[in-house]
Amino acid sequence: MTSTVVPQQAMPVPEKEIETTRERLIYYSSASGNTHRFITKLNRRAARIPMRRTEPDLVAETDYVLLVPTYGGTKGERSILPQILNFLREPQNRKYLRGVMGAGNSNFGTQYNIAARKIAAKLDVPLLYTFEIMGTEEDVARVNEGLDEFWTHLSLNPQ
Repeated sequence: MTSTVVPQQAMPVPEKEIETTRERLIYYSSASGNTHRFITKLNRRAARIPMRRTEPDLVAETDYVLLVPTYGGTKGERSILPQILNFLREPQNRKYLRGVMGAGNSNFGTQYNIAARKIAAKLDVPLLYTFEIMGTEEDVARVNEGLDEFWTHLSLNPQ
């Protein structure tokens, strides 16, 4: 008796749902919400990079500044969270990135704000500002003023 092997048909992989944004500020905040609280204090519209894989991927449709927190890790390893790496794997998100800001903890010493520094260096964009954890009122004022100046400068000097 011979048996016939019937090839299994590959199950189609559903395409990942995406959400597009035209916000000029995109950020990641974990469940702790520290970065989100800073964004709220800025009183600016912003898009949040999803925390969970079940959420749609975020894709930028215009120039933007990225705000990321830094997480611990030996010698800066794993300082950029997988959600941020996934966001930056999207070619369009790298194309429209114009600058990076970082939230960090000075207890990390030389690794303070390393995520923002790594992203800025790797993607050849300016590191615009760094601040401690949730930022101070002075940080909020400086970031708002800095973003206004940055976007004005870019509009006068398009790439």
